[in-house]
Amino acid sequence: MEQFCDEYKEQSLVKATIVARYFDTWARSAIAGQKYSGRRNKNRIAYVDLFAGPSRHTDGTLATPLKILGNAIRKPVIRNRLVALFNDKDEDNASSLEKAIAALPGIEKLKYRPRVESNDAGQEIIRHFEEMSPIPALFVIDPWGYKGLSLQLVDSLLKNWGCDCIFFFNYNQINMGLGNPKVREYLDTLFGEERAKKLRACVDGLPSQKRELLIIEELCQALKSYGCRYTLPFRFKDELGRQTSHHLIFVSRNFHAYEIMKDIMARESTSEEQGVPSFEYSPADFLPRQSLLFLLSRPLENLQKMLLQEFAGQTLPMHRIYRRHSVDTPFIKTNYKEALLALEQKGHISAIKPDGQNRRPGTFADHVIAVFPAATG
Repeated sequence: MEQFCDEYKEQSLVKATIVARYFDTWARSAIAGQKYSGRRNKNRIAYVDLFAGPSRHTDGTLATPLKILGNAIRKPVIRNRLVALFNDKDEDNASSLEKAIAALPGIEKLKYRPRVESNDAGQEIIRHFEEMSPIPALFVIDPWGYKGLSLQLVDSLLKNWGCDCIFFFNYNQINMGLGNPKVREYLDTLFGEERAKKLRACVDGLPSQKRELLIIEELCQALKSYGCRYTLPFRFKDELGRQTSHHLIFVSRNFHAYEIMKDIMARESTSEEQGVPSFEYSPADFLPRQSLLFLLSRPLENLQKMLLQEFAGQTLPMHRIYRRHSVDTPFIKTNYKEALLALEQKGHISAIKPDGQNRRPGTFADHVIAVFPAATG
């Protein structure tokens, strides 16, 4: 069966790039945390892919598992600690991947030999991982459609320190499946029974854009209800930029991890407005743009208004403003610095350095304190 991950070449590359870049930064962060936290099992980190697929996509590009292992081989600090577990219930896919891994140049340099399994939904791998002493792990879930993907599964993967999850959400199949009683059970496990019931009632008759926003919002809220404090979706659109094919969803309990992934997704976005990323890959963004819609979108000005309202009468440093306000918004740290600097230049806020020294002109560093006026009216 054709795997869900087999899109055209550009989408395959972007997905692999996001996962590989996050893994590299996550691995170095997890290793540093192990060194200074006094935690046990400081010599291991894990990468676990529950629906790994074959060794290559249908467009010929290397699958993500091979890119992850290739990067690890080149970096001693990672290759000496990485425990890699791959699963695909399709035995042909598993066999193809296992052979490709064995043929990777330098694979013998990995301290722990990668494991490839062929089990349904990866439950055997989960049990194997739970039997091990807790170690930081990055889990990737890329199912065909919705079978095997559930709130309980994602929650079970994030229980230990340093564990994050990236999964791929096939929006087209979920959207079509909401009204199909034959797949009700699968969608109930994905959203939760009560939430799925309300969602089916709410989406009926909604325009496609509002329907999509509601489905993604409900999915993120369902994940948060399980204690996953930070969720971050990245949308992939078709070649004409008209329809959504799927989303990449990042889930974590750690703000620093959320911040890292947000910066990575921002860099892979194909468009931005006033420096605010779209968190979307759309081939249509490479075509000439209509200027009217661009002029009507002023997200940085909207952010300035939000900050004046949210922090009215408060005095606090930029890094606290960013952390308190940025979650579940499209804004990145650079946007907050630009917005605060603009507010200062307009005379709407004042700013001071904690040590009383002069600031470098045109900057708003993390430690600079913003003084917001009290609300009026």
